[in-house]
Amino acid sequence: MVDALVSGSVPWDLQRRAGGTMRGMTFNPCSDLTAAEWITASDEPWWSLVTLGPPGFPAYARLRFIPDPAYEGQPENDVVPQGDDLPEIDQLRVAVETLLPHTDSSAEGYLMMWDGWGEDAFPDAIVRTARVVVPNREYYVCKVSLPDFVSGVVEASWEARTGGDMPPPAFIWPVDRSWCITQDVDPHWAGIGAEQAAITSLSAQLHLDVVQVEPDQKLPFYY
Repeated sequence: MVDALVSGSVPWDLQRRAGGTMRGMTFNPCSDLTAAEWITASDEPWWSLVTLGPPGFPAYARLRFIPDPAYEGQPENDVVPQGDDLPEIDQLRVAVETLLPHTDSSAEGYLMMWDGWGEDAFPDAIVRTARVVVPNREYYVCKVSLPDFVSGVVEASWEARTGGDMPPPAFIWPVDRSWCITQDVDPHWAGIGAEQAAITSLSAQLHLDVVQVEPDQKLPFYY
């Protein structure tokens, strides 16, 4: 079992069946919110912060879950999903797996979860913790094993606790902050900040549609 490493966190044991054996891990809703201060204390305009992520990374990209709009004002409902596209949560897992070799820290990291999904979407231990605030958004903070996020263990354990789907994380980053994935509820893409080599690795991933962007460029949105 992984020990709780965040002071004030509320750990509980999760298990999965793998190869006929059960493996334990710890999932930690955080009441000590200092790990998120590099995001919440940022002076970045809130819309840029919650869509593209915190400033200061050498390179940025968008992970497109669906293609960009074909024309100004196009409704997102006009887009016909491709049958072979991975679900968004699976694309996030592939992105995290691709980024893990580009972190110098342990394989632990953090999720920030938007509270707007409603209390029923969250395990009770998370709802009982404090939230962090940026303009127009509030989030719960959790510490997880990033490899267990990649494998689906975190998602499966969440669903076992709530009886429903795990909402997509709004922010994902490793302990050393070497990269950050940001997914707000409105855009059709997730923003990613990282070193250039990490962005290049993402762009080469056959299962992802990743395009590099400049932080100050106008980004596309559906109507």
